[in-house]
Amino acid sequence: MKITDVEPIHLRVPNVEAIPDGTLDVLIVRIHTDQGITGVGEVTSQSYVCKACFEAPRSAARRHGLTSILLGEDPTDPVALWEKMYYETNRYGRRGAAIHAISGADIALWDIKGQAEGKPVSELLGGRLRDDVRAYASVLFADTPEQTAEMAKQYVEMGLTAVKFGWGPIGDDAAVDVAHVQAAREAIGDERDLMVDAGHAWDWETALGRTELFQPFNLTWLEEPVGQDDRHGYRELCKRSPIPIAGGEGDVTHFDFEELIDCGLHVVQPDIAFCGGITTCQRISQMTTAQRRRVVPHCFSTGVNLAASLHWISTVADGDLVEYCLRPSPLMRKLVANLPQVIEGRVPVPTGPGLGIELDEDVIEEFRVR
Repeated sequence: MKITDVEPIHLRVPNVEAIPDGTLDVLIVRIHTDQGITGVGEVTSQSYVCKACFEAPRSAARRHGLTSILLGEDPTDPVALWEKMYYETNRYGRRGAAIHAISGADIALWDIKGQAEGKPVSELLGGRLRDDVRAYASVLFADTPEQTAEMAKQYVEMGLTAVKFGWGPIGDDAAVDVAHVQAAREAIGDERDLMVDAGHAWDWETALGRTELFQPFNLTWLEEPVGQDDRHGYRELCKRSPIPIAGGEGDVTHFDFEELIDCGLHVVQPDIAFCGGITTCQRISQMTTAQRRRVVPHCFSTGVNLAASLHWISTVADGDLVEYCLRPSPLMRKLVANLPQVIEGRVPVPTGPGLGIELDEDVIEEFRVR
């Protein structure tokens, strides 16, 4: 089998707000083969830049565009092609947009391999340990604590057993932060998990103070309380915090995550459509298992990301949790025609060959950037 074409498809809703919402703009990657099998992947990044990473022509060694690297290759060995893409882009890559783009290609390659062998991706990764995964609602904090509470009650009614609120009004005022967290906890009850994403709002000393204020609300984790590059801050905070500290959605390759684990991070959160794809996530979960850390997928974009995350995390021994984005964007709600749905608080892992998903061509046509 040979790769005959690589198709980066930029999808974008008409109004992209300046908010932390990965459902408004996305790069879908289709890889075509000479045997009629097409794999699908996703890149959750700056789509214009990552599309250029595919379309750039061949150049001097280690400066090639991804399409030129992949054309003519056998797609059934994703790990070998990951290494080839990583090496042949390392003069402009190794981190950043090149790795983000590689994520989409890698997911599509695993999709092809699964279709070629008639197996779900989870089986290729060693076999799923569960047929469905517990979901946590992932949403932004509302403008007021009362509105946050009303949102939280909706998720309880949906049957969800875990909720994460993030960003929005929190960060500047400790009293406001506590009011929102308290409102969310009271609305969902003590028996459900509550997580808070601080959106790297503080230095580690301020973050430590917030953990002490939040301690009565029994948070499952506090996410990204310090800057994504603040390894020193993570190291100091993780040693002292009474609440588990989570992070990693902005990191790429297993090299970055090895650093985060070494800093003492309690919950590691790679985004499969950003960090390097399925190949990278499998390497990360092997490290977290060995170091007795928890790994939970960051997944706040489309159903392609969700399906890939479900396949991967279903194979991890302690991986019974997945982020489930509830934003109303059609790129999240409609792009994947058979989007896995929450059923009694859990999301089934697709069972078809490869990723086991189908894209809605009408949605692609409507939102495609030409």
